[in-house]
Amino acid sequence: ILHSEHMTVTMYGNHTTLMDFILLGFSDVPDLQEFLFGVFLIIYVIILMGNSLIIIITQIDPSLRTPMYFFLGNFSSLEICYVSVTVPRLLTDLCRQSRSISFLACATQMYFFLVFGATECFILTAMAYDRYVAICNPLLYPLIMNSRLCIQLAAGCWITGIPVHIGFTYLIFSQPFCGSNQLNHFFCDIPPILKLACGDTFTIEILVYTVAVLVVTIPFMLILGSYVKIISTILKLPSAAGRAKAFSTCSSHLVVVALFFGSGIISYLRPKSSHSTGMDKFLSLFYSIVTPMFNPIIYCLRNKDVLVALKKFLPKWIVI
Repeated sequence: ILHSEHMTVTMYGNHTTLMDFILLGFSDVPDLQEFLFGVFLIIYVIILMGNSLIIIITQIDPSLRTPMYFFLGNFSSLEICYVSVTVPRLLTDLCRQSRSISFLACATQMYFFLVFGATECFILTAMAYDRYVAICNPLLYPLIMNSRLCIQLAAGCWITGIPVHIGFTYLIFSQPFCGSNQLNHFFCDIPPILKLACGDTFTIEILVYTVAVLVVTIPFMLILGSYVKIISTILKLPSAAGRAKAFSTCSSHLVVVALFFGSGIISYLRPKSSHSTGMDKFLSLFYSIVTPMFNPIIYCLRNKDVLVALKKFLPKWIVI
């Protein structure tokens, strides 16, 4: 076993296996480290506070105890978990010189990032199904979207990605890694990790595309299909007030779907030849940090029920 300031390796015969990685992150802009730390810290606080507020009001306000807000509460809990996989580590790395991450810690970070990312895709799909039933089958809505089904859907969303990504992460990190251990990214994501693997990664890349299609593309197509039906139903409503109300409950969800799935599909389904370090970092920054910051803002500002609940809750909270 050889140790150095930047690399720990284990040598087996003619093969050298990495034991840790260096997350380069934003080290290419040393003068902006403090500024970036401040920006990401503010974003992280906004995400935590915004989503915590949504979780609290969906629990305490009786008018928000509906399937739609049950899923929104789950989504907000998920967002806190999702950003907490990457942002605390990013903030720590911006404050220190040594940015090494052990092989196991890197695999763990990737696993949880993929699991929570997959869960987000599934919960957004469940939320679209809820809106589809509410608008296209309003008379059957209370019967179909009963509490039992909501709990089953939510549990399925949280659990489904766990076994898939255990095997997926194991396969990626069972690849031999040799040569440079510098990961030109701010967290352990699939494309930069595969760049460091030696040997043929074609099978793993096909698997990445397959999982991306199952976890990202199919839910996205189901959501689009739901919204085609939803919009066609809304346009048939006789009153302008009814159409406006129906659109207002769907528009915030549609904006979130477009932001999250758009950046995710571009990141994981574009050809390997079109990957560039700068673009990978930007897209990852967008879907892992920027989009979660906008989600509570979008749901609060574009949803009248949430705004009303906030107005009732905040004065009490401020007094306390």
